[in-house]
Amino acid sequence: MKEFDLIGRYFSAGGHKRRDVVIGIGDDCAVTMVPENQQLAVTTDTLVADVHFLRDAPAKSVAYKAVAANLSDLAAMGAEPAWISLSLSLPAVEETWLSDFVSGLYELTQYYSVQLIGGDTVKGPMAMTITAQGFIPPGSELTRSGAKPGDWVYVSGTLGDAGAGLDILQGKLDVSGEARDVLINRHYFPTPRVAVGTAMRRIASSCIDVSDGVISDLKHILSASGCGANIHVDRLPLSRALTSAVTQEEAIEYALSAGDDYELLFTVSEEQRGSLETSIASSNVKVTCIGQLTGHSDKLMLYKNDEKYEPKQSSGYEHTF
Repeated sequence: MKEFDLIGRYFSAGGHKRRDVVIGIGDDCAVTMVPENQQLAVTTDTLVADVHFLRDAPAKSVAYKAVAANLSDLAAMGAEPAWISLSLSLPAVEETWLSDFVSGLYELTQYYSVQLIGGDTVKGPMAMTITAQGFIPPGSELTRSGAKPGDWVYVSGTLGDAGAGLDILQGKLDVSGEARDVLINRHYFPTPRVAVGTAMRRIASSCIDVSDGVISDLKHILSASGCGANIHVDRLPLSRALTSAVTQEEAIEYALSAGDDYELLFTVSEEQRGSLETSIASSNVKVTCIGQLTGHSDKLMLYKNDEKYEPKQSSGYEHTF
């Protein structure tokens, strides 16, 4: 199949349509309109087969995760997603795979009212790069550098599920029944916490999404903000599926070090804790306080039942070159 036939058949006609897209797929550039009194947030992520997703993963889940990872980055900045572009590299055209891929892509973009506005297709190793753009009111963007000693550390949803799901798929963890399905589904189909991110504008002092594990991602906030943290691992939010599949110690390790949960990790001052409860109610997502920031720069201390806790793995996933 030729490139423009592929684009025309799978990407040009479908998906959500927005009024702020003047020119979408089909020209040399997309043309869009940024609403008045809004800032444009832009993020780009590349997913490579056998690095970010299993080569034999369902095509629908591959597209879903690729979009979710980018929308999660926008959510961590408090941005409302608007548009994405896609660069897709494939070794060959398999029409069933492409149809399922497009299904996953459009399912998530339709839900979040996001339009695919352009991109590229090439023949090569299986990989995809998505650039996502969204809007933030001026002065309300969330960053990693605004935290202060005394702020409370929160996380949305539950942690460790995606990492356990990956281990199940790779044969490293033997789980059966409903728990197996739940954990694998959490790995394949993460939920970007867009509603939480927009609710945290002007409330959270810092924010990051959990893509590489709580330990690694919290350290980014500590480094950018010049703070330390005391984290209580017995307060980490764990799903029933995870705690029924592994021991409590193993569940804690997954929660601390496994990536791909795409929950939001954020800090809130004591003065804003009341506003947090009010604002988060509309998102219908549970948030959990897991610790507090200290004035000891870059010093992360873990506790379990008020005693020092040493994790088996001191960091999450990190690319090496």
